Amino acid sequence: MDWTGARYADKPTIEVQTWICAPAQTVWDLVSDIEAMPGTSEELQSVRWLDDRTAPCLGARFEGHNRHQALGEWTTVSHVVEYQPLRVFAWAVQDPDNPSAVWRFSLEPKDEGTLLRQWLQLGPGPSGLSYAIDQMPDKEQKIVFVRLREFEAAMQTTVKAIKELAEGETAAEGSGKASE
Repeated sequence: MDWTGARYADKPTIEVQTWICAPAQTVWDLVSDIEAMPGTSEELQSVRWLDDRTAPCLGARFEGHNRHQALGEWTTVSHVVEYQPLRVFAWAVQDPDNPSAVWRFSLEPKDEGTLLRQWLQLGPGPSGLSYAIDQMPDKEQKIVFVRLREFEAAMQTTVKAIKELAEGETAAEGSGKASE
């Protein structure tokens, strides 16, 4: 993707995808299990549901703890803004009306498998990235570009991990073994 010249206020987006040889239910069970997501990400350290929730639903909130070598550690609260079982799971980070980011998993079942997409929109609400831009406004485009490249690589790692887990579960079920 070409993010040259992208500015935070433009709400730049990224989408990665992978084909998974597993039924949508298997993939859905993985992407909608937020507490499992830290195992697929270097930056995301832990996640927990808030407000006595134990599973996703529209409006549910969860807290995420993150760590990045250059940015340090921080905690966010996310709000589920789109929830269509077996199809779409999306959340807005911080303020759902003015999010610092919006993340989405979408599933498209077909041909005895599932096309998984992970999508991200930066901004428009304030974030650690906007703080860095405020400190170095002349470097905004470079800051946004570098962060988008980091996110793209991390998202590729995440969908690959989900693919491996889903296909591993499907293979275990197909061979008569219990999935781990």
